[in-house]
Amino acid sequence: MAITRRGFFGTSLAAGALAGVHAVDAHAKDSFAEPAREIPVDGWADVIVVGGGPAGVSAAVAAARGGKKVRLLELQGCLGGIWTAGLLTYIFDFNKSDIGWEIIRRLDAYGARAVDRPGEDGMRYYKDGIDKDWVYAPEYMKAVCEDMCAEAGVRVTLQCPVVAAYRDASGRNIETVVTESKSGRQAWRARTFVDCSGDGDLGALAGCGFDIGFGAAGWGQPATLNALAVVDDGDALAANDFVSNEPAMWTRPVNPETGKPSCHHIVASHKLKAELHRAGLEPSYGDPTLFRIHRNLFCFMANHEYKLRLDDAQAISDATVRARKEVLTLAAGLARLGGPWKGFRVAATAEQIGHRDARRIHGRYTVTRDDVTAGARFPDAVTTSRFGIDIHGLDKKANDVRAAGQDFGVKFRPFQIPLRACRAKDLDNLYMAGRCISGDFYAHASYRVTGSSVAIGEAVGKAIAAS
Repeated sequence: MAITRRGFFGTSLAAGALAGVHAVDAHAKDSFAEPAREIPVDGWADVIVVGGGPAGVSAAVAAARGGKKVRLLELQGCLGGIWTAGLLTYIFDFNKSDIGWEIIRRLDAYGARAVDRPGEDGMRYYKDGIDKDWVYAPEYMKAVCEDMCAEAGVRVTLQCPVVAAYRDASGRNIETVVTESKSGRQAWRARTFVDCSGDGDLGALAGCGFDIGFGAAGWGQPATLNALAVVDDGDALAANDFVSNEPAMWTRPVNPETGKPSCHHIVASHKLKAELHRAGLEPSYGDPTLFRIHRNLFCFMANHEYKLRLDDAQAISDATVRARKEVLTLAAGLARLGGPWKGFRVAATAEQIGHRDARRIHGRYTVTRDDVTAGARFPDAVTTSRFGIDIHGLDKKANDVRAAGQDFGVKFRPFQIPLRACRAKDLDNLYMAGRCISGDFYAHASYRVTGSSVAIGEAVGKAIAAS
């Protein structure tokens, strides 16, 4: 549309005057009334999955393979969530779903799993087919997630955070979610929604009840910023017993500190911590860890951030900056020791800090400490959690005494998770999969691992496809 010079200045002055009014109001008030506007609806799907991590990819693929039109909205610039943007690199309790086994096969086709014995190409492969716990290369995990979604027909939109959710007239269903991305503010609609955000973001935005953290303050388990590190000679680190997955993590050699059988991970972790002390450094994580990914490439997990609420953006930002500085400092200290540490340096730090907790969205059933103790079974079970209660010390002092695996006195038996714990209590068309399903702090400390997330996501996707 053409505009005259007089019209331009008139429009500019009017806009300036209006901006000035808002500026005064903004300084005078503790809130800002955002003007209403029409938002384009970008399309309709049978299912919208929010979050493209382990649970989200599995739910989206399972629903799409079941004939549903699926849209997957992901905050980061890649799929995989904590696996990829979070550089997790280690898998627990994994071999219990069809999609889980498929991920294993696809990673193996890339030569991207690192475990128990060396191959000619420098990778390390499982030899016994157990495939319960293992190390992987994050870049190849990105490709596996992308390949599976593309082949299933899932429509993926990256760097597309969900910022609002609105219910329909009944108040019992999500009708629309809103995203803010490079395309601006957009609205999306679907018949069914799945919260696979990890942190329970969609459920919270939609007004669902939830629990968070431990105790009245809502502090969660400590968060960790993982890193990839390189060294001149990875075999030298392994030969000195500093690497937790070499030999296999669960072979239980004798712990030289106690003379009793012990998980090799603990032996390696204690030796790594002693090296950090020799460098004059005290890691915030009581069990600093190295996992070998490929030849001279390792995952370096040495950071903990305590008393961090996952719904406090500024606290998360401050913790991430603080953690990155610590990781770089620890790596530089090891490099100064020379010997097997020669050339040790950080190659990359994670894009997102890794939360061990989540908002636990209220469901139609809440998995509890009693279920863990009883080894509960359910007619609508979606998977069995076989990973023990794993509560990292909630502060530095507790973490130094026993960094991980604290069970708070909860006797563990493998327990099932019902589909009802994956359906929101407050909404009829919202499912949850992954860390944000309905459970208490203790049960969550078991099912939070990504092997369970994949199995839960697949089961939820199949349930939606069958509905």
